[in-house]
Amino acid sequence: MNNILSKDKVVLNAKANDKSEAIRMAGNLLVQAGHVSEDYVDKMLEREEIASTYMGGGLAIPHGTKEAKGMVISTGLSIVRFPEGVDFGGDEPAFIVIGIAAAGGDHMEILTNVAMIFTDDESIEKVMNASSEEEILAIFEGGMGA
Repeated sequence: MNNILSKDKVVLNAKANDKSEAIRMAGNLLVQAGHVSEDYVDKMLEREEIASTYMGGGLAIPHGTKEAKGMVISTGLSIVRFPEGVDFGGDEPAFIVIGIAAAGGDHMEILTNVAMIFTDDESIEKVMNASSEEEILAIFEGGMGA
C-alpha cells in the first residue's frame, strides 16, 4: 500500500450535487497527490458515460478509460465519503466513492482488493462510521494486505 492510499487522499464529509462532481472530487485528489495528470479526471467522467461505476451497496469506484493508461504516473486510491449520498443511477445512492488510478497491470488487483473489502458488510459499516482518516486507512490496509 506504500503511498497508494494516504491521509491526504481521504475525505470524510464531502457533498456533491451529482455523480460528475463526486467523480471530479475523487479524481482531483489523485491529481493533487501526483498519481495522474489532470486529463485523467476527464477520462474518469468519460468512463462513467460508457458504463456506471456504481457497484451497489453504497459504493462507486470511478476510474479512467483504457485510453487514460498513459495519464497514470503511479498507482493510487482516493476515498471520498458522502454522508448524504450521491445518485449514481443505482437503486440507492453511493455513500463511498473510491477513485482508482492504476499503473501497469495493477488495475485488476486493486479493483479486486477494494471489492473484497466491500463484500463484507462489516467493512462498509466501518468505513461509513469511521471518525478519522486514520481509521479508514487501517480498514484498507488490513483489507489490502499491506
